[in-house]
Amino acid sequence: MLATSPLSAWQQPLIRRSLRTGGVIAYPTEAVWGLGCDPWDQQAVERILALKQRPVEKGVILVAASVEQVQFLLDPLPQTMQEQAMSFWPGPVTCLLPDLQRQVPDWVRGRHTSIAVRVSDHPVVRALCETAGMPLVSTSCNPAGRQPARHIWQVRRYFGNRLDRIVPGALGGNRNPSRIIDIVTGNQLR
Repeated sequence: MLATSPLSAWQQPLIRRSLRTGGVIAYPTEAVWGLGCDPWDQQAVERILALKQRPVEKGVILVAASVEQVQFLLDPLPQTMQEQAMSFWPGPVTCLLPDLQRQVPDWVRGRHTSIAVRVSDHPVVRALCETAGMPLVSTSCNPAGRQPARHIWQVRRYFGNRLDRIVPGALGGNRNPSRIIDIVTGNQLR
């Protein structure tokens, strides 16, 4: 666990249990509230997609507390691509990494051959990933076509009791969701 975790000692086991049993959580990120779950739990990811009314083909982002949590995706890449991705992290930049060995499930990756990955510097996001012991799905907390939640009351209005847990905390200082950089082409997609 993080030494200065914003999650209390009693929250950590509850969150860990929620995530390991297919739970869907809402939590603050760098700019907007996010929805998250265990990316290797297909039913949990499908719950998020149903809540958001988002097609699986679009894919979702993985967010991590450290480079070590996503090292398995970096290892197959050329050193220059690894270094480029790591130059953005930790921080509010999502990198599209080729999933050369198809290590991430289709229900996370969608129709893409790359996976969107961010190593966050937001204290709550980092604490959640540390508590879970893995990267998590991270997608904006809103139904399709609606504005992403920027306040906890919006999270409750959008999804109410359909979430397993709402993790309290403040948004980071960013006004816009993370930039997305394609590591292969260097293009900024968002």
